[in-house]
Order: sequence, then structure tokens, then C-alpha cells
Amino acid sequence: MVEEKRKVIMNLKPFQSPITPTWCPGCGDFAVLRSLQTALVNSGSDPAQTVICYGIGCSGNMADFNVSYGFHGLHGRALANAIGVKLANHDLKVVVVAGDGDAYGEGLNHLIALARGNHDVTVVIHNNSRYSLTTGQSSPTTTQGIKTKSTPQGVVEHPFNPLASCLVAGASFVARGYSSQPPQLTKLIQAGLDHPGFALIDVAQLCPTFNKEQDHAWFAERVYQLDEADHDTSQKNLALERALESDQIPLGIFYQDPNSKPYHSHLPQLNKMTLMGQRTNPVGIEKTLDKFI
Repeated sequence: MVEEKRKVIMNLKPFQSPITPTWCPGCGDFAVLRSLQTALVNSGSDPAQTVICYGIGCSGNMADFNVSYGFHGLHGRALANAIGVKLANHDLKVVVVAGDGDAYGEGLNHLIALARGNHDVTVVIHNNSRYSLTTGQSSPTTTQGIKTKSTPQGVVEHPFNPLASCLVAGASFVARGYSSQPPQLTKLIQAGLDHPGFALIDVAQLCPTFNKEQDHAWFAERVYQLDEADHDTSQKNLALERALESDQIPLGIFYQDPNSKPYHSHLPQLNKMTLMGQRTNPVGIEKTLDKFI
């Protein structure tokens, strides 16, 4: 048992930075970070060939805690930039780390574009149903009627359903994990990384500071495992039924297209070489970088 724990810790090192995370005690972000790092290693990813695009919010602080190439964008723009990175060099492993407010609010149009195009990008969403970095305003996934700083009379709108929306938009891989079940979350992220095309892993997570209603006990009464419910991940109509459940929270892979072909594979101009590899007059950026170093 000791050796197993040691092995997991060692597996984090290629992607683990020396900077200590500063999230609130009990935050689900800690588990998401470790699950992502372990999944990257287990999938054989190389930090030098990995680009992680981060959104704004508590999840975006992860930019300091991972060793890889990274892009820390504005609200919602991590998704759009991830598409650009993948089109420029489809040999890179491209990941998006964002929050529910970031990806399902400001970035929703880009998320739908990723799903429709089946861009080979793995999107990991920290979904705590709040804008927590700005101290607890309601987000697109906040339950109707909940009172927050921005909705003192209660949220009027129905919560946005990211899994159902992405399935309808044509997503080829849709899954949900839970921050308090990191072993399964690691496997889900790894499956998304290995999937040839767009992969959404929505992570239901704890926010003990600004979302005290949805605590461990609340989730314990609602979560269940799809693989224990005889769910067929190849059937999109069944996946949509599961995604539309409101009383319970299914965990696992909802849908995975076994015949998925990523966006760039449909472009004949990228069949033999990446766009970056086709440069006839490479542009040196050393002088520009010198200004910032």
C-alpha cells in the first residue's frame, strides 16, 4: 500500500510545479488538479508537447501548478484559443481547464463550436455552480431558487445543462466526474485525453466557502455510477436521457463515439504535416521574448 501511494506521487512530478496551491481548505480543485496531472502522465503525455489553456476563476489558478505550455485567457476565451492551438499544431496534446461560469457562461459559444467541430481538445470543467473567485455569485449551473450575492431573491432561470447541450451539439465524448471520487475522475480525464476528438469532462465539485448547500452529504444522496446501471456509452439517445436526469447525478462516461474523427483529420492540407511544420519562412520570436524576460 505504501508503494502504491509513492508511485502515484511520483507520477505527478512531470507535470507538478513547485508552487503550492492556495485554494480554500476542502475545495474540490485540489482533487481535480491531482487527477489531471496523473491522467496526463498515465496517458503518456509529454509536458513539452502539452498545452493547457486556462480560463479565469479559481480553476485558472491551476496555471501556476502545472508544468507544461499554457495560456491563461480571459473569461470564456480559453476554449477559442485551444482550437487555434490545435489547428496550428495538431501533434500537441491540448487541454482546457475552466470553471462553470467561464465555460458555460462567457465561453458557451466557443464550447458549442468545439463540440460541433469535434476538435481534438479535452475540456475539464470545474463545476461548483458558483462564480467563486468573485465571492459566490450565481453561475449558469446554479440551482433555480438559490440565493446568492447576485441573486438575493433567488435564481430565476433553470440551470444550464452542459452535458445535454454538448450531446445535442454533436459532442463525441461526454462524461461527468466528482471531485470527491478522484480515482474515477482520473480515469475519466485519461479516457478523454485518449479519445480522438472533442471530450467534455464536467466535474461536479465542492465549494465549501460559497456553496455550502451542495456539500458531501448532499452529493452522497444523489450520485450514482453509470457503469453499475447497465448504461451503453455508444447510444447517444440513452446518454441524453441520463444527462437530463434532475433528481440524481450520474457519474461516468455518458457517450463516446467509437468512430470519432477529429476536425483536423478532415483537412487535406494537414494530412501530411502540421500547419506549423509547413512554414517556409519561420518567424523568430526571440527578440520579442527578450522584452519580457
